[in-house]
Amino acid sequence: MATLRLEIITAERQVFADDVNAVVAPGIEGELGILPHHAPLMTMLKPGELLIRKDGEETYLAVTGGFLEVRPDKVIILADACERAEEIDITRAEEAKRRAEERLKTHPPGVDVGQAEAALRRALIRLKVAEHRRRKPKASL
Repeated sequence: MATLRLEIITAERQVFADDVNAVVAPGIEGELGILPHHAPLMTMLKPGELLIRKDGEETYLAVTGGFLEVRPDKVIILADACERAEEIDITRAEEAKRRAEERLKTHPPGVDVGQAEAALRRALIRLKVAEHRRRKPKASL
């Protein structure tokens, strides 16, 4: 099966670098499916789930935005922030969701509604990606 090189980089670290079969990313105009031999392109990413398929396995990551570039030899994602499902602290994400919902409900003075909505979206994405990890069947020994 054909593969393409995928590199995901944030300001802090390289999150992922491997040959994969497909990538599904949250582009600003909708989800992008990238397969080997895809036409070159560059686009912005919005916060969402990033799906990586490799050898029949699916890996989910939470991305908070950034840029995606498809080159003839690889796909590069420069992400604002990116977390693998196993890196997400579910308790912390649930607390962030609760705080954002509370801010949106009570509208305390000095709170930027747009920032509260963005915080809620990020928390929901992180929880959704973490849920994929919980549902993933465990390998039998």
